[in-house]
Amino acid sequence: MIKFLLKVVLLGAVFYGLTYFDVLSGLEVIPNPDGPLGEYGTYLWIGLIFGVVNAIVGPILRLLSLPFVLLTLGLFLLVVNAALLALTAGLTDRLTIDGFGTAVIGGLILAVAGWVADQLLDR
Repeated sequence: MIKFLLKVVLLGAVFYGLTYFDVLSGLEVIPNPDGPLGEYGTYLWIGLIFGVVNAIVGPILRLLSLPFVLLTLGLFLLVVNAALLALTAGLTDRLTIDGFGTAVIGGLILAVAGWVADQLLDR
């Protein structure tokens, strides 16, 4: 449970970094300064939603897309990550994504951040 919460905090920090430094111009988080934790609570909330979607829907989507993943030598996982990010944007009104390309690049960045978090937290 602690690992999951730390991963949520890291994902929230990645969402904050992506929007603060304007890495992806099509990815926008609308912060809520009146929320319980202020603006940062919005990023934690989006990180939590993405973490839950990735933990529940992610394995199902990866299993269903296994033939495409094998056929494309793993490149279809970028589309799966983009779909998970788009699903997260659909579940919250605080995250907007402009297009498929933005979702693919954002999903790639979040997948790398999640992998780094898993590597750091397994030690």
